[in-house]
Amino acid sequence: MKKTALFSIAFASAISVYAQSNAVTILPTDDSATVVRKAAMVVPSARQLRWQELEVVGFLHFTVNTFTDREWGLGNESEQVFNPTELDARQWVRTCKAAGIKQVILTCKHHDGFCLWPSKYTEHSVKNSPWKGGKGDVVKEVADACHEYGIGFGVYLSPWDRNSPYYGDSAKYNQYFMNQLTELLTNYGRVDEVWFDGANGEGPNGKKQVYNFAAWYNLIRKLQPTAVIASMGPDVRWVGTESGYGRETEWSVVPINNLNPNAIAANSQTSVAFKPAGDMTDNDLGSRSKLMQAKGLAWYPAETDVSIRPGWFYHPSEDTAVKSPEKLLDIYYSSVGRNGVLLLNIPPNRKGLISKEDSLSLMQWKKILDATFKTNMAKGATITTTNGTNTGSMMDGKITTAFTTKKGDTTTINFHLKQSSTFDVLWLQENIAVGQRIENFVLEYKDGNEWKEVVTGTTVGYKRLLRFNPITAQEVRLHILAARLQPTLAEFGLYKQAKE
Repeated sequence: MKKTALFSIAFASAISVYAQSNAVTILPTDDSATVVRKAAMVVPSARQLRWQELEVVGFLHFTVNTFTDREWGLGNESEQVFNPTELDARQWVRTCKAAGIKQVILTCKHHDGFCLWPSKYTEHSVKNSPWKGGKGDVVKEVADACHEYGIGFGVYLSPWDRNSPYYGDSAKYNQYFMNQLTELLTNYGRVDEVWFDGANGEGPNGKKQVYNFAAWYNLIRKLQPTAVIASMGPDVRWVGTESGYGRETEWSVVPINNLNPNAIAANSQTSVAFKPAGDMTDNDLGSRSKLMQAKGLAWYPAETDVSIRPGWFYHPSEDTAVKSPEKLLDIYYSSVGRNGVLLLNIPPNRKGLISKEDSLSLMQWKKILDATFKTNMAKGATITTTNGTNTGSMMDGKITTAFTTKKGDTTTINFHLKQSSTFDVLWLQENIAVGQRIENFVLEYKDGNEWKEVVTGTTVGYKRLLRFNPITAQEVRLHILAARLQPTLAEFGLYKQAKE
């Protein structure tokens, strides 16, 4: 799966220095204090907030590659190779839901151009396969299962199509792509995410295709206005690696350069496209020094993708190489626990089922997560603070209610636990509906009359999880050492990792 760092992207805003907005401009006359204030007031859209709360999304890579043992198909595969004789999309979705996954994305068409639905715009689809006598529709079965089991449904549609004769003739292919996108967005009920890959090869005529992203975005906003557009889209960015590990410092507010401030102010997210300058895979995307170099700022959160197997499609040789529950735990802490959403690929096998090896690892992973986060050692603690209000909201399970400082950008919050407890995980969440603000913090515990450091961190965002050697204490305190404007803290927790 190839990603590109520079791509067309659309962002909305009604620009104001003091009003909350999904994106803002940085003016040449803005001083550092104004830039920081603007950054603090950038907030997620309703669709971005809904997406962030998913935490874990499943990716279902399935096509002719599943049967040819390839990762990237050539586009000349016979439709006859596609024949998953036991395909059970309900089993896919049941497995994902049991693992705590709240949405799945299906590769409706990968680079080979084979369509998992009977598209009327190509013969290279399930309608010419032996599966169900050419009467099957994988997209429908997955969409119906998602709606039945109450989880989100997303579509992956590869812009690169190695089968289409139109590819490389930009105008014709873009219309072809729009037609297929329309089919997916109008025939399968609610679509919650549309995922575009960045691969772009030459067409059969030797020409490189120029994608009309702006038109595609507009179509999605029109037909599925609540769907996020991801990876090569304006709502969600690729984190920059396919390892499953996000940055230690992950800002959802990032600089967007090479844009026209007047266009941002005058147009909506449905119609304005920009190209971000620089490499979105850089280790530092949103620090204060980066903000000062920007022409605009936008809420652009990270999706962290990884496969449960070495490959993205099913390969029989990888049945013994499925990631262990322990590895999945480490990935969870390093993706969801670093202000990202984990996009975990679980490829169905040639029978059309999630393999038992994958399922077993997922179920054990979920069991350990549930056991770890069952009991918050800080629940019921007596809380005092040097600067802030609404302390009780930090353990009510709601990210929309939050502690906030009364003034200034620093504070210390003291937690006197009901009893001495042993813990080795810190859980923090900001109320990102009002912005991402915390820049630096430290957790300490009281050992006799002496305060000792437990762990330090930088960004929090939607969720920050930090592990450390077990500590036994009855009193802890959290110092917020730096923030952009008044920081919020929606949730605070201390947990003990369950045995693996």
